[in-house]
Amino acid sequence: MASIELWLPRPVVAVSGDRSAEQASIEHLFAQHHAEIYGFLARMVRDDELAADLAQETFVKAFRALDSLESPERARAWLFQIASRTALDELRRRRLIRFVPWSGESRGTAPSAEETAMRARLSGEMARALDQLPDRQRAALVLAEVHELTGMELADALGVSHAAARALLSRARESLRSALAAERAASADLAAGAKSGRAAGAAVTQARRQEERR
Repeated sequence: MASIELWLPRPVVAVSGDRSAEQASIEHLFAQHHAEIYGFLARMVRDDELAADLAQETFVKAFRALDSLESPERARAWLFQIASRTALDELRRRRLIRFVPWSGESRGTAPSAEETAMRARLSGEMARALDQLPDRQRAALVLAEVHELTGMELADALGVSHAAARALLSRARESLRSALAAERAASADLAAGAKSGRAAGAAVTQARRQEERR
């Protein structure tokens, strides 16, 4: 988000030499990827203010671990890996295990096209179904389906092998199908109950009218 700047604690900030170049690199990555990292974190922790803090934490961690980035081409997945671990750690600490699609309305920003599509795709039954998934499965789905990470990128982001990432994503999709079926069944039951209630109400009203005519 344009109004948010990368803040690095004074002991971390370098003033010369290679560390100065590393700071420039992380600031470049921040400018390129902050919005989607923030969006991912907001979807995971359900709190946009907390997500802003975790996004800052993600980039500070990235700065400190910049020498572990194998190549610039893998930077996006590498940042998602750091963000995913940061989110999962926070979820474990706070026991925030529910999913919410980010509306993009925080901090005075308008939703992007991606966020608008996300709201449409994850409204109602889908959002409630995703609510029920384990954190890592939810993270895998968001990374693969919303941020469109490829197989190898997803593996990098989750910090697992390609085969393990595919297996996790497969389990996540299966879990989602089951949860979605349950949500649809529950919605159908509610709709049937509401219809029955309306019919009963209409019958009572009709009976009263007939009684009044007598």
